[in-house]
Amino acid sequence: MSEQNDLQKSFIDTVRFDRNGLVPAIVQDNATGKVLMMAWMNRESLEMTLRDRKACYWSRSRQKLWLKGESSGNMQDVHEILIDCDGDTLLLKVSQKGGACHVGYHSCFYRKVKDDLSMEICDTLMFNPEDVYGKKS
Repeated sequence: MSEQNDLQKSFIDTVRFDRNGLVPAIVQDNATGKVLMMAWMNRESLEMTLRDRKACYWSRSRQKLWLKGESSGNMQDVHEILIDCDGDTLLLKVSQKGGACHVGYHSCFYRKVKDDLSMEICDTLMFNPEDVYGKKS
């Protein structure tokens, strides 16, 4: 019965934000199932995502809301949001325009570990980050 009662609660009230008011969000390509990235959401970014169906996150480094693609144009249209059994992790299924990764790859998980513990690139470079964000000094 408690599971049925849980389903009656508002989704947003089910989310267990951490002590900093954040919840991790795993982002997955809706068509392929490929994991694109992981980001943090606060209540406001989650509410915006639910309202607009465009992925919005909380940038811990900049301490502000971050609409995915606001500077690159690589937006994420949200198809579905799932919540795990503990209520402390979200899964967003999205359509990704361009690359999800700020270094230009389709996925932030663009490197894989080889048997000799070195790494190799295993994803497609979608854009040159210097062209999108400018050169870092």
